[in-house]
Amino acid sequence: MTVDPSREVPPSRPEVPTTAFRKSLVSRLREGLPRNGDTRPHFVVCGADALVYTVAEELANTGHRVRLTVVVPPKLRADVPDLGALRGVRVIRAERLDERTFRTAGLAGAAALALVMPDDVVNLHAALCAQAVEPELRLVIRMFNSGLGYGVRRLFADSAVLSDAAMAAPAFVAASLGEVAPTHVRLPGRTVFVARRADVPEGNVICSLTAADGAGRVDVLPAEPAPAAQRPADLVLAEATGRPVGQDVAAARLSRASRTRRRPVAAFGKALRAALSRKLGIAVMITLVVTAISGTVLAHAAHVDGLWKSIYVTLLTAVGSSDVQDQDYNAVAQAAQLLLTLAGLALLPLITAAVVEGMVNARLALATRAASDAREDHIIVVGLGSVGTRVLRQLVDLGLEVVAIDRLPDARGAKVAEQLGVPFIVGDAALEETLRAASVETSKALVVVSTDDVTNLQAALNARSVRPDLRVVLRLFDDDFARRVQTAFSIDISRSVSRLVAPAFAAAMLERDVLATIPVDRHALLVAAVRVLPGSPLEGAPLGQADRELSVRVIGLRAEDAEKIDWTPSVGRELVTGDRIYVVARRAGLRALVERATPPAEPVELEQ
Repeated sequence: MTVDPSREVPPSRPEVPTTAFRKSLVSRLREGLPRNGDTRPHFVVCGADALVYTVAEELANTGHRVRLTVVVPPKLRADVPDLGALRGVRVIRAERLDERTFRTAGLAGAAALALVMPDDVVNLHAALCAQAVEPELRLVIRMFNSGLGYGVRRLFADSAVLSDAAMAAPAFVAASLGEVAPTHVRLPGRTVFVARRADVPEGNVICSLTAADGAGRVDVLPAEPAPAAQRPADLVLAEATGRPVGQDVAAARLSRASRTRRRPVAAFGKALRAALSRKLGIAVMITLVVTAISGTVLAHAAHVDGLWKSIYVTLLTAVGSSDVQDQDYNAVAQAAQLLLTLAGLALLPLITAAVVEGMVNARLALATRAASDAREDHIIVVGLGSVGTRVLRQLVDLGLEVVAIDRLPDARGAKVAEQLGVPFIVGDAALEETLRAASVETSKALVVVSTDDVTNLQAALNARSVRPDLRVVLRLFDDDFARRVQTAFSIDISRSVSRLVAPAFAAAMLERDVLATIPVDRHALLVAAVRVLPGSPLEGAPLGQADRELSVRVIGLRAEDAEKIDWTPSVGRELVTGDRIYVVARRAGLRALVERATPPAEPVELEQ
C-alpha cells in the first residue's frame, strides 16, 4: 500500500506556537533572553543509535520554528546517518549525560528533552541530572522495562515514557500474520482501534483512515465514501466492542492448524536420532564387525559345534575370560583370538560412551524442543533484542508456535524464550543451514528484527531461496532503503523501527495535547484533543470548520463544563471557549487546527 503524501491539505495560515511553545517562551522572557536574542523554543535530544537521528529529523522537519540540539557520544554506530546533514541542528558530543553536559547544551530554559539512549538506567540517570538543571522541563524518556517506566512516570510530573520496542512490536506481529497492526487507543468513555473495514460492523466505524482509488493510490483521512465506493481492505477507526478481529482470528486459525500437526511419537523418534553421535556410532559399528568376523574365524578353527556355543566362545574371548593355555589352536585361530580380545577391550568403553552420550543428548534435545517434529505453519523470529523479545512474547500470547534464532546464546530474549518453552537456535540466520534447522521450508512467516541490516537482508533472501512464497517481515533502518528492498526483492513488509516510533517521540515533545499515535502504512496519525481558546478564529465557528478532508477528522467534542465526551456531535454546533475537539489528524493538519484554536500572537516588546 502506497500513500500519496502530496494529497495532504497544507495549513492555510502561518503557524503560531502551541501550548508547549508558549510556556517555554514566557519562561524564557521572565528569566531573560539568551545572548543572541533567539526566542524560538529549545528542544534537546540525547541518544546513541538510529532513533536519535530519526527523532531529530522528525523535529527538524515538522515545520515548527524551534532550536534543536542533539547530544550523542563521540563514537556512533555505523548505521546512524550524519546528524550534521540535518539543517539547523546543533550537535554536541559527550561521554556522559550529566549536569555539565546539559548546561553546555543550553538545557536551562529548554521546552523539552528527549532521552532515547538504548539503556534504561542511563536514561533515568540523565533525567535526574536534567531535572536539576531545569526543574520545569518536559521529559520524554525511552524505556524498555515497563515496570521501571511506570515508576519514572510517577517520579517526574511532566513526563512521557515511551518504549520503542512496545510500539514497534505490534506492527511486526500483525505483518507476520498479514493483518493490520493492533493499535488500540483508550479515550475517555471508549476504546478505539484500527481495523480493515471488512472486519468490523459498519455501526462501529468512527471514521475512515485510508481509501484506495483503485489505481494504486491511497488517500489518508479521506471524506467518508459512499457505500458503493467502500472497499473491504480500507482502514477505519472503529470502536472496540470486545469481538476478536483481524489478528486474533488469524492467530487462532494458525494455532489450531499447528496443534493438529504435532506428533509426539515422531518427536521422540527424532530425539532418539539426535541422541546418536555419528562418529561414535561408526566406531562402535566397526568394532562390532571386527568382533563378529574374529569370532566366526575362531569358532571355525576350533571346530565349535552349534550357534549358541560359537557365541559363547566369542563372548568369553572378547571379555578375556577364555583359557588360552589349554587350547591347541593353529596360527589363524590364535590371530583371530588375539584380535577378538583386543576388539572386546575396545567395545566395552565404546558402548558405555555411546549410552552416556545418547542419554545426555536426548535429554537436552527434548528439554529444548530442538528435536521435536518438523514444524508447519510456525513463525520464525530472528534477533532476540528488545524488539524481537516483544514480538516473541506477543506471538506466544496469541497461541502461535514460534522458533527463535540469535547468534548470541545470552541474547536479551534468550531467558524469555526458555521460560516460554520456545525453541531457541544459536546461530547465524544469514546461513541457510541455520534457517533449515528452524524448518523454514514449512514455516508460515519469517520475522527478521536483528540490529544488523546486512544479516537481516541476507536471512530474508536465503529464506526466499528455500521457499519462494514465504511471507517475510524485515527490519531495516533506512526507510527509503526498506521501501526499495520491499519492491525489488518482493519482500512482503520491510519496516524501520526508528521510523515507526519517531513520530510518537516527536509528538510527545511538541504537542502535549496528543493522546496517541496511529501508524498507517509509513505515516503516523495523531489522536489529539485541541482546546478552543478565547479570541481564537474557531470561537463562534461551527464544528464542521474544524474538519478538513485529507488532513483532520473530528471524532468527538467535549464542552468545558461537561463530564462526558459527545462522540456524535453535530457539525453545526457552535464552538465556544473551553470546548475540546477530539480529532484524528496528520501532523500538518493538527498544527493548522491548533493555530485556529489559538488567538493570534501579539508582538512581544522588549525593553531597551
